[in-house]
Amino acid sequence: MNIYFCGSIRGGRQDLKFYQKIVKKLKTYGQVLTEHVSHDVISEKGEDALLGGDEAIYGRDMVWLAQSDVVVAEVTQPSLGVGYEIGQAVAMKKRILCLFRPSSGKVLSAMIRGAEAKLHSSLFQIRDYEEEEIEGILENYFRELTKD
Repeated sequence: MNIYFCGSIRGGRQDLKFYQKIVKKLKTYGQVLTEHVSHDVISEKGEDALLGGDEAIYGRDMVWLAQSDVVVAEVTQPSLGVGYEIGQAVAMKKRILCLFRPSSGKVLSAMIRGAEAKLHSSLFQIRDYEEEEIEGILENYFRELTKD
């Protein structure tokens, strides 16, 4: 299974430790095409060394998104890029799981929270979580996903 993981890079790296924990667990379910999002060598300036710059990043990531079977997005840290990726995944009719930590003190975007109510729940789901719950949430999600 190809998994596309979304997490903030240029929007801020405050949740890096959560990304690392999520990606580690996701790797037990398949290939995480965007594992680099969890690497601590990437700053909020992004992947500066990538030949071709922003255009190359966009092209690569859209190819990976098209190849993915499921999208998992950590949406606690607001990010234009993550929002864009989710929008593209919706347009591609990908299965999407958004993860949000209410304990962060932030409020999830109405565009994300509202999408769950409007889109088919088998394709778009949001799970609020606390750090100690993340592995169980992913286990339950992927168990249900593989039943189909």
